[in-house]
Amino acid sequence: MSMADEHIKLTDQERRAQRRRSIAIGVFLAVLVVIFYVVALIKMGSQL
Repeated sequence: MSMADEHIKLTDQERRAQRRRSIAIGVFLAVLVVIFYVVALIKMGSQL
């Protein structure tokens, strides 16, 4: 039996926790993108 054939069964609680972590990471990354974008606009605006 290979590693690909083995499936890990998560409980409902573990699945919900995993989903919350995934959403938190997604929100964090989106906030970082917005911060970098705003900083870039500010830096470019000061050079004009």
